Amino acid sequence: MREYLLVFLVALSVTYLLTVVAREIALRTGAVAQVRDRDVHAEPIPYLGGLAMLGGLVAAYVVAQRLPFLGNQSEFFVFNDAGVVLLAGALVCAVGVIDDIFELDALTKLGGQVLAAGLLVALGVRFYYFPGPDGVQFSLDDAQGALLTLVVVIGTMNAVNFVDGLDGLAAGVVGIGAAAFFFYCYMVSDQNNLTLATTGALLSAALAGACAGFLPHNFHPARLFMGDSGSMLIGLVLSASALTLTGQFVGMPATEGNSLFVTVLPVLLPISLLMVPMVDLVLAVVRRTRAGRSPMSADKQHLHHRLLEIGHSQRRAVLIMWMWAFTISTGAVIVSLVSDAWVWWAVGSMLAVTVLLTFVLPKVHRPPKTGLGNTGLPENAVVEGRVEEPAQPGDDDLTPAAEQGVVEASGSTGGGTGETVA
Repeated sequence: MREYLLVFLVALSVTYLLTVVAREIALRTGAVAQVRDRDVHAEPIPYLGGLAMLGGLVAAYVVAQRLPFLGNQSEFFVFNDAGVVLLAGALVCAVGVIDDIFELDALTKLGGQVLAAGLLVALGVRFYYFPGPDGVQFSLDDAQGALLTLVVVIGTMNAVNFVDGLDGLAAGVVGIGAAAFFFYCYMVSDQNNLTLATTGALLSAALAGACAGFLPHNFHPARLFMGDSGSMLIGLVLSASALTLTGQFVGMPATEGNSLFVTVLPVLLPISLLMVPMVDLVLAVVRRTRAGRSPMSADKQHLHHRLLEIGHSQRRAVLIMWMWAFTISTGAVIVSLVSDAWVWWAVGSMLAVTVLLTFVLPKVHRPPKTGLGNTGLPENAVVEGRVEEPAQPGDDDLTPAAEQGVVEASGSTGGGTGETVA
């Protein structure tokens, strides 16, 4: 556990320090989010936080290779799989950086996601088995495993991109999910003597650290956005860390102890960890399709926007969605590991408290009204549908492109003109 804690702290520290560098690069390259009608930030904010997060992940990986316990697992392809995930993550992060700077179209961005997910498949990080009833495992051929892997990885990347709409929201949700999955991998490794679970534990510990290191710069009021370079990176690493677990069960029975859950959870975990953004993604596609619009178009009707509408401040809306992520992800992990009846009561109680805070709290306590409702933004004039903010001391650092609103985001804080869906 101490070595995993060190991995977490290295990723946190390096990410925190590199955000300053990432912000400077964003300002120099014009990768700055202008303020649009559907955004809730009131001034241009630099992108490219994904570069800092990638640096934190790589640093954690390098340090882990030199730790006694983790380093001794290299013969079991622990670091091989982790290296493959980071390589694919670097690829999709590069696509995101290009999008944050030059504003790629949705189809090109989707192509980059397919390429990164395909790299995972080509290098062996994919689904090998799919769980069936009565503990039966269905062996997947190469085509089936590749298709399922592409769906899960690309779907997770886009779900994270969709939820990246409020300061600190995506980093917090993914960080909570990564921490829950780390706990799952650690317990599986301990209870079932599955040493290779260290791959998933290593990746999830590093991912949780990278998200924690980025949050001080990204929580409201944000000084840096992760952009598509960050949202696609952490979405890929989260889903791929679950995929690394499935390769261990070639020829192993699924009925011993908790082994069935070990096989089932990598399929369900990315969905459960990102249940809220996944639901948001599906609702957005249905809503836009029924309205005769492209599902890749953007709007201001995401779940986090609706929380603002019913009376939550921006910070409280983020905390509410963090609570949903915590309840669902930890609930899924605990239920998979413990079969006692009290677990269901505990998860049900957490769910009830979260529902009450979501819908009752705005009726009991509303944040002070501003000229922009409850978005948490200062009261300013609205000119041509955009928020006009008085000049801030740091605004002198912004490039002319950012000040003129040339660079635009996809999603509420992402890059590009629209949102890519799987």
